Amino acid sequence: MGHLAVLLIALIVDRIIGDPDWLWRRISHPVVLFGRAIGFADRKFNRPADMAAKRRRNGNVTIAVLLIGSAIIGGVLASLFGRLGLVGIVLEVIVVAVFLAQKSLADHVEAVAHGLREGGLAGGRAAVSMIVGRDPEALDQSGVSRAAIESLAENFSDGIVAPALWYAIFGLPGLLAYKMLNTADSMIGHLNERHRDFGRAAARLDDFANWPAARLSALLIAAGAGLSRGVPAMRRAAETTLTDSGLHRSPNAGWPEAAMAGATGLALAGPRQYGGELVMEASLNAAGRRQAGSADIVAALGIFWRACDSLALLVVLLFLVVF
Repeated sequence: MGHLAVLLIALIVDRIIGDPDWLWRRISHPVVLFGRAIGFADRKFNRPADMAAKRRRNGNVTIAVLLIGSAIIGGVLASLFGRLGLVGIVLEVIVVAVFLAQKSLADHVEAVAHGLREGGLAGGRAAVSMIVGRDPEALDQSGVSRAAIESLAENFSDGIVAPALWYAIFGLPGLLAYKMLNTADSMIGHLNERHRDFGRAAARLDDFANWPAARLSALLIAAGAGLSRGVPAMRRAAETTLTDSGLHRSPNAGWPEAAMAGATGLALAGPRQYGGELVMEASLNAAGRRQAGSADIVAALGIFWRACDSLALLVVLLFLVVF
């Protein structure tokens, strides 16, 4: 019950304040510290000269140590905050809010719409390069817009629903361990030559950790579509999720992206270019529009915010049931 109350307040705080640049310019964000630990381990224990089996074993040990260490830190913080009364509750709210990404995600995606409106294609490409890994120069206006919307949907799951879920279940140890794992996956969970073996455990564990959140995210996006665009949009989001989520190369990202594709009426995913290499992927909601612009990004943001409202409402309902 306590976790749910803290989570609800943290969601409100994150929505209003987000990640203030003035603060993180002065001190390192905890995720940056996680990244430094992961980077150190990658340099120290992922040596190209080692055999694949040894690199895989080192990767297994590395992710285990990082997860256990972050969970211990979370447990220490929870114990400390529990002894500080109201001050401890406030501090825990702040910590949880720091690891959520409602406002920061919306701000980055909104910047793409603003870039397209004010700076044309060049402005949109510059803004979208901050949130996606594909080659921005290979994107036209529709490609930029769809990339921003896909990132919005996927990161709604990874950056908001998943940390909220793991905190609600396991408190600060669960939250910090999840964020460490998710950061590790983004840094070393790749199928390239360097990380195919060392990052294998991180990638697979991240898929496992995000499995429930991805499916919950699709439901929340469908609910958000219903609240912002009516019952037909909610129905399309649900139907597209059921038919197309399995077409995505990721076992999880396809769920929120398919829901957003159905909700907006757009065809998302499909062929894309990374590092000069064309990657062929199936489209989600293939019958939908492929032409998209800044107005579609704004519409997707409306769905996103109503999905965030739905998440907060779910937390309230769970709190009332537990109480």
